[in-house]
Amino acid sequence: MYQTNYNTMKTLEFEKLILNFKDSLEYFAISLTANREDAKDLVQDTILKALVNKDRYQEETNIKAWLFTILKNTFINNYRRKQRVNTLIDSNLDLSALGNIFTNEYRRTDEDVNVKDINFAINSINPEQRIPFEMVNSGYKYQEIADTYSLSIGTVKSRIFLARKKLMEIVGD
Repeated sequence: MYQTNYNTMKTLEFEKLILNFKDSLEYFAISLTANREDAKDLVQDTILKALVNKDRYQEETNIKAWLFTILKNTFINNYRRKQRVNTLIDSNLDLSALGNIFTNEYRRTDEDVNVKDINFAINSINPEQRIPFEMVNSGYKYQEIADTYSLSIGTVKSRIFLARKKLMEIVGD
């Protein structure tokens, strides 16, 4: 019984120790995600993984570095998973087959527009506007696009807005 109490106390101490770094983890998560809600989810996942893998932590090591590594690896894995999903969706060139799963009573508004017409319209947009538009539709966040092209986030938003506006003019309502 003494051993059980000792392990319980050790678990409580470990939980308190982890929670001491919650604010630091949130700041780091925000720097990675550029989104407060995504950052909170990432921190929550990190704390959960740390608690589940408590037995893997070596007491003589830096717990803050261990937590930051878990957070960074979780972020990278989530990002890669999201990219794989986007790649699977993007690789399906025959999008017209998707329209066949809908019955006539659930008619989709985009059925009247040919996929080739949409692709032609997108490719006719100025690359300065088209590239950020395509990136945001591929799952990139505005901040990632801004960082990639050394632009302000306002410029990225403006270019995406203009690309959408131009696309609507070409394709129509």
